[in-house]
Amino acid sequence: MSVPSSFLGGLPSALREELVNALESITRNFSEGRWEPSELNGGKLCEIVYSIIRGHADGQFPQQSSKPSNMVRECQKLEQETQLPRSLRIQVPRMLIALYEIRNNRGVGHVGSDVDPNHMDAVAVLYMSKWLIAELIRVFHKVDTAAAAEAVDALVERQLEVVWAVNGKKRVLSERLSLHDKTLLLLYSESSPVAEKDLLAWTEAANASSYRRDILKRCHKARLIEYDDAARIVRISPKGARYVEENISFSVS
Repeated sequence: MSVPSSFLGGLPSALREELVNALESITRNFSEGRWEPSELNGGKLCEIVYSIIRGHADGQFPQQSSKPSNMVRECQKLEQETQLPRSLRIQVPRMLIALYEIRNNRGVGHVGSDVDPNHMDAVAVLYMSKWLIAELIRVFHKVDTAAAAEAVDALVERQLEVVWAVNGKKRVLSERLSLHDKTLLLLYSESSPVAEKDLLAWTEAANASSYRRDILKRCHKARLIEYDDAARIVRISPKGARYVEENISFSVS
């Protein structure tokens, strides 16, 4: 994808593209259920983030990332770069070590059979990766944590197991949900407003007028969404997002 210049604009464009492409690969494989170590790992993203911090410490960013000879040792060396902000010197390198460990040793030492270790590790990889990029945005652009998280959400959509992206559409995989809850869940999965026609296609609502009256306008009145009747554009509100998080399971089962 093309990365807006406002996101980490101080980095060489190729390095910035590498970073976002690595995150996109992780989020895409996660959403498609490809959780095996060979399919979803944070190893490449770790190498890119390390290259960015190393370049920042040295005063010159590389044009592209490279793999350090020993990730753990090189990350530990960053702790001695006292000119770096504490986050880039301590917190991010330690997160890189943890993420790299999952990448290299997934499926090893898991006890019990109730939890799928690949899925469990994939969740950790996904959100650790998003945290790392949000932290880079926060530090380099001097914004607060909420603004950095919003910037990451602008790069990638929320990854929900129960929402499947296929052939340019989205489908809710749980048959138990009402049309009301499916609509809010689909809006929650998007970082941008959604066209009414897309919601109609995604939910396969039988009647557009009834859907508009019974779902969109009622949700708008309850302040769960912002529905622009003229432009036919819908966006979930903070209240609507909270409703989804508190009342709807993100699991297919």
